[in-house]
Amino acid sequence: MKKIVASIFALVISVPMIAQAQTGTKKAYSFNNLPVVAQPSFKKDTFNIVNYGAKSDGVTLVTKSINEAIIACHKKGGGVVVVPKGLWVTGPIELKSNVNLHLQKNAILQFTRDFSQYPLVESNWEGLPQMRNQSPLWATNQQNIAVTGYGIIDGAGDAWRMVKKSKLTESQWKGLVASGGVLSEDKKTWYPSQKSLDGSKVKGNAGELTSDKNAEYYNKIKDFFRPNLLVFTSCKKVLLEGVTFQNSPAWNIHPLMCEDVTVRNIYAKNPWYAQNGDGIDIESCKNVLIEDSTFDVGDDGICIKSGRDAWGRKRAMPTENVIIRNSTVYHAHGGFVIGSEMSGGAKNIFVYDCTFIGTDIGLRFKTTRGRGGVVENIYIKNINMMDIPGEAILFDMYYAAVDPIALVGDKRDAPKVEVLPVTEETPVFKNFFIDNVVCDGAEKAIFVRGLPEMSIANINLSNLNIKAKKGIDIQEGKQINLNNVKLTIEHGNPLINIQNGNDVNLKNITYNSADLLFRLSGDKNSNIKATGLDVSRAQRQAEFLEGAKEKSLQINK
Repeated sequence: MKKIVASIFALVISVPMIAQAQTGTKKAYSFNNLPVVAQPSFKKDTFNIVNYGAKSDGVTLVTKSINEAIIACHKKGGGVVVVPKGLWVTGPIELKSNVNLHLQKNAILQFTRDFSQYPLVESNWEGLPQMRNQSPLWATNQQNIAVTGYGIIDGAGDAWRMVKKSKLTESQWKGLVASGGVLSEDKKTWYPSQKSLDGSKVKGNAGELTSDKNAEYYNKIKDFFRPNLLVFTSCKKVLLEGVTFQNSPAWNIHPLMCEDVTVRNIYAKNPWYAQNGDGIDIESCKNVLIEDSTFDVGDDGICIKSGRDAWGRKRAMPTENVIIRNSTVYHAHGGFVIGSEMSGGAKNIFVYDCTFIGTDIGLRFKTTRGRGGVVENIYIKNINMMDIPGEAILFDMYYAAVDPIALVGDKRDAPKVEVLPVTEETPVFKNFFIDNVVCDGAEKAIFVRGLPEMSIANINLSNLNIKAKKGIDIQEGKQINLNNVKLTIEHGNPLINIQNGNDVNLKNITYNSADLLFRLSGDKNSNIKATGLDVSRAQRQAEFLEGAKEKSLQINK
């Protein structure tokens, strides 16, 4: 036990402790001056759950024993609650201030598949207050808390999640159907219970807290309200270290409105087909460090959020001062992601020295009308990617809540383009700085799609080396700066597409070949400049469509 305590007290963040520059009342950060994340510390006292009656027989519920150990530890000023090696079956666990829940090697904390153990509670789902089943591991308004060690926390997500037929092989689908559950009317989606299926049929937002809904209503579709595996709400000084978090019913790890959160050397793991199976969603949090961790999940890997639509704007808590480094994302809808629930804003985000292998999209920034919110001051460097089925780098203000890669049989229509008034519901993306990205294999290298009434602005991409089927696509963007970009493209027709781009500067763009170098469309293009571009590798230099004028493009060899 001395080794455990020693490792806890040795937790010192390696972020440079350089004085933070001041600009008025705002702190200015850079890669040489990163935010500082405060660390928790714990007393040496230990509380073994066995001493509170827990049995590791894989059958007996140990919910009472674990929670009693945590309460005892908390009341005595804190310490370490030890989960020894073994298979421990439990219901929801509530963490308390000054408690470190520590899983020893070969410890499995298996949350029960008995839904009756999870009471319905007023919670939060995808950025909105909603009724949910109690999260398996949770804490609210606590401080100095941790989940550490070497064991596995399993959320029994396969008992909760619906599964699409198109995401399984024929034999997997037959096995799932034979296991029980019910099918949707079109036989394309499996649900674990009738209550879960009934919930999916409710029009609008089934879990939304409204005056016309009562306990009877919620209970009739209780199984539909899948919980996130770990939810810490309004907590301070949080540490997650060393543990595997897997098989979550919905999102895996969800710090909400927390401050000083450290996630180090964890493994977040879900089946690739897991509906809403995000790795980690940092929502409306301040001062966050994620490092040396691995994500292999069914939805977005590492994601920044801050509430949804009017509720997120009312909360007005941006996610800010975040460091993400030395981490790897395997399967996910996006490697590093911001949005789409970003209505409270996001700023001062630093991502570096990360690897994305097989993620649907590499760097993914998504929002849509109605969200509002400002995402700004995003700094990213030293990113390696391989085998990206979609875009290596994507900015999209037309997010439509569908998988980024269409499944077999899915029909995707382009969004209707119309100009709407700018209001508080109009989202803003600006001030992105991305440097030194290498991608071996993507569908498209770069995609930027703003709104006609709100262009994506001040996007700075430098030192990129991307191998992809398609090149660069910029729609409704302004102050877009690309410098020293090497493209190896299969289909260069065109290499660079620009629709209503303003102040687009392309410097030292190199490429293997292209049928058409530029395609410009729209009557709002202006001041598009290409410098240091070898036009001889292209069959044709440019074409102008839908009101685009030749004078909007200037090519300097």
